[in-house]
Amino acid sequence: MVDQVRSFLSLTFTPRINYEMEITEFTENPKLQNILYDLRNDESLKGKRYSDVEDAEGHQYVDFVMEGGGVWGIALAGYVHVMEEMGIRFLQLGGASAGAINTLFMAAAGPIDEPKTPWILKKISEKNLAELIDGDSDAVDFIETVMEKSSVLKLLTKAVQVVDNLKHDMGLNPGDNFTEWVKECLAEQGITDTADLKELRSKLPEGLVQKTSEGTVPYPKENVETICIISAEVTTETKVEFPKMADLYWEYPDAVNPAEFVRASMSIPVFFHPYTVKDIPNGEGTWEKWKECTGYIGGAPSEAKFVDGGMVSNFPIDIFHNFRTPRPAAPTFGVKLEIDRNKPNNTDNIFGLLGAMLNTARHIHDYQFILKHPDFEQLVAYIDTGDHNWLNFNLSDEDQVDLFNRGAKAGADFLKKFNWEGYKDTREELFNKLPK
Repeated sequence: MVDQVRSFLSLTFTPRINYEMEITEFTENPKLQNILYDLRNDESLKGKRYSDVEDAEGHQYVDFVMEGGGVWGIALAGYVHVMEEMGIRFLQLGGASAGAINTLFMAAAGPIDEPKTPWILKKISEKNLAELIDGDSDAVDFIETVMEKSSVLKLLTKAVQVVDNLKHDMGLNPGDNFTEWVKECLAEQGITDTADLKELRSKLPEGLVQKTSEGTVPYPKENVETICIISAEVTTETKVEFPKMADLYWEYPDAVNPAEFVRASMSIPVFFHPYTVKDIPNGEGTWEKWKECTGYIGGAPSEAKFVDGGMVSNFPIDIFHNFRTPRPAAPTFGVKLEIDRNKPNNTDNIFGLLGAMLNTARHIHDYQFILKHPDFEQLVAYIDTGDHNWLNFNLSDEDQVDLFNRGAKAGADFLKKFNWEGYKDTREELFNKLPK
């Protein structure tokens, strides 16, 4: 049993070595080049439609939702890179946990019509993720003891020393280094608060239009600029969408740095302290606003704690869905970071049972939505992440490139099979079955 605990903790707390990879190791590797070559020379893809929304340059636009999954997020970059190389751009963006990080970085990387992958790969490759372990000396000693595979006695001794960390801080690492890193990345793009991000997102691509049977019409601005970062606010048991619901927690939400939203979304229980917002606004009309937005009837709490958004919806594919639209102008592409539910969970021991319980809580909402909305099966790509563990931050250069290529392959396969007109027909059929 001790070996099982040690194995679990070593995966959780293994820091990523800063390999300082060059971006070209991702973007110019032979497997990726072969994937792109096949796509560009596939006659069936020439002129293929993926959306009715396009700009003056001929880019086609889709909404995009990403699943959380630790280091598997590198595979998301591979998927996005292939899409961008094939002329796809992204409108509304959403995700939880690691998907939330990618959401914010894609939104901040530049104007909506520009490729996002080069800047994102640069930021990730520059960051030594071992620095995210920013707890006190007891927390660091405990983590190092686990990593060194020390004796059981030493492991237990160090574990006792972090009991106070868990009791008082409810986690080992404050997460401050992560927040500051994200803020630095955003500042590089001229973003210091939510207002800056909104301004960037409000700049529509030139000539953005929707193609209709009667010609083209301007595409509505409100269907372009939205980003949605999911977090679990456990004080009032609320699934929170940032920045949409930021005014519940901050008096001046546009003055909040968007890095705070992502910090709330990636607050992995135990590993990070819960994210806390204090001095929540409690002025006139507050009770009504909380009830309307969350269903919580107790009025605004004095403070609120957040944990990983993946705890309530790790793949929030439903956030942009409007079932009252019979034939949407743009689809919502989604990426899941593994092949789901293809074998039963191991529940023969307490650790397997606890893991199965956690995964059920994280995924069941999203599973149920896709089950009840079969049209979304046509929109979701599943990336085969192989034997890579989502918590192994010590990936080699080769493993990182492999994950990137796996995402790229999933993107290429999806572009080949997706049928835009067939999807719209499905949506219209489902719409016609709705009670009038």
